[in-house]
Amino acid sequence: MEGTRPTACQPLRASTEAPSLARLTPTQMKVLRGVHSGMLNKQIAFDLGIAEATVKAHMTALMRKLNVRNRTQVAIAAQALSLHA
Repeated sequence: MEGTRPTACQPLRASTEAPSLARLTPTQMKVLRGVHSGMLNKQIAFDLGIAEATVKAHMTALMRKLNVRNRTQVAIAAQALSLHA
């Protein structure tokens, strides 16, 4: 569909390779587990002993690496990758 933009429910199609947990840093994995568990950024930051702004930076990197547009899609991707906290 040329000329259409993906909706919030559709992942971006910038990359043809499947998301891989191997491409994530250990901290990104911890943030991903927190999102998958339904935690807020502030809660994840507290648990990891890092600033909330740092969690937001990791979320941005996660969205880019997982090729998604929002936090909900990050959680869905975590579930699809069989990630368990």
